[in-house]
Amino acid sequence: MNRRDVLLGGVCAGVAAGAVRAAPKQPSSLATLGAAKGIRFGSTVGLRNFEDPAYRALNARECALIVPETEMKWVALRPDAKRFDFTAADRIVAWSRANSLGVRGHTLLWHADRWTPDWLKAHDFGPRPRSEAERLLTQHVSTVASRYASVVDSFDVVNEAINPDTGLINETALSKPLGGERTIDIAFQTARIAATKAQLVYNDFMSWAADNERHRTAILRLLEGMKKRGVPVDALGVQSHLGSKFSDTPTGLGQIDEAAWRRFLDEVTGMGLDLLVTELDVHDNPLPTEIGSRDAQVAAHTRAYLDLMLSYPQTRTVMCWGLSDRYSWLNDFRPRPDKLPKRPLPFDAEFRPKPMREAIAAAFTAAAPRPPRRA
Repeated sequence: MNRRDVLLGGVCAGVAAGAVRAAPKQPSSLATLGAAKGIRFGSTVGLRNFEDPAYRALNARECALIVPETEMKWVALRPDAKRFDFTAADRIVAWSRANSLGVRGHTLLWHADRWTPDWLKAHDFGPRPRSEAERLLTQHVSTVASRYASVVDSFDVVNEAINPDTGLINETALSKPLGGERTIDIAFQTARIAATKAQLVYNDFMSWAADNERHRTAILRLLEGMKKRGVPVDALGVQSHLGSKFSDTPTGLGQIDEAAWRRFLDEVTGMGLDLLVTELDVHDNPLPTEIGSRDAQVAAHTRAYLDLMLSYPQTRTVMCWGLSDRYSWLNDFRPRPDKLPKRPLPFDAEFRPKPMREAIAAAFTAAAPRPPRRA
């Protein structure tokens, strides 16, 4: 080897070392940051975004678990009274397992007529409507929960049973013959038999907004009644669609009542129930047009909210309702007055991280370690 070869080899080695040194360090995933504190982070995947390989990759990289967006709801699983169609749900679950992701189940019963399948609203319940309603409900919950019991360790058993304006249990095609409380009780009791080890969750959209007291009070009354009747409810799912109740006037994300929200959470956890953040996003209509300011306010609101929720050791799950602005359901829900795309999620429409992503990461880093969930 001559002197030129030695010098050239040294230069190449230096370049290679420099290239290694210059390579940007990949940030820890949200799943990794959460897991360090005993928190599972996840998001929703549905067929409308499942065909996008970049979105699948984003979820596989950032999440510890996913929840099917629509594919486990009645409207997706039940084309009529006699048939189930698990094609879409099975496909998402299979992908999740192949990528070592956990799965949450959503939802065994959406207790609102607006989201009830048309065939069920038109169903002939016959001469014994109470018996027929109970048969349909137990058949559905048992079939779905038992099919996924080996994969899903947390089910939203009942979703949105309370009318937030009246505080009363919604009336549905099933509850008309059964009664509201009885409908909810049957759903949880059947789920416990079908999925003996799963966490059974009541999920709703009560919030820390100052004008949300009636909804919160009704949820407490519902949960207290369930506990007194021995209904096997394990946890409250807090949807956490932040800012969704406020007006579209660009004056910020509205007034919150932290003291009332803490009193509410204290009562829930005082019943022995766990907490989950199940559908986190930020409705940014009231925020300014300018993206930098808008993103900063979304991030600050998210951080304040998660710091509060994670101050409760019973909060071990944080789920966003989507990871990328490209696929947020909020794009079709109350467009912004300025007609600009919404920015409600941790990653933008091109899957680039936003300040909200860093806010979630910072909240996980600051959180105290969670004790293990009770068996």
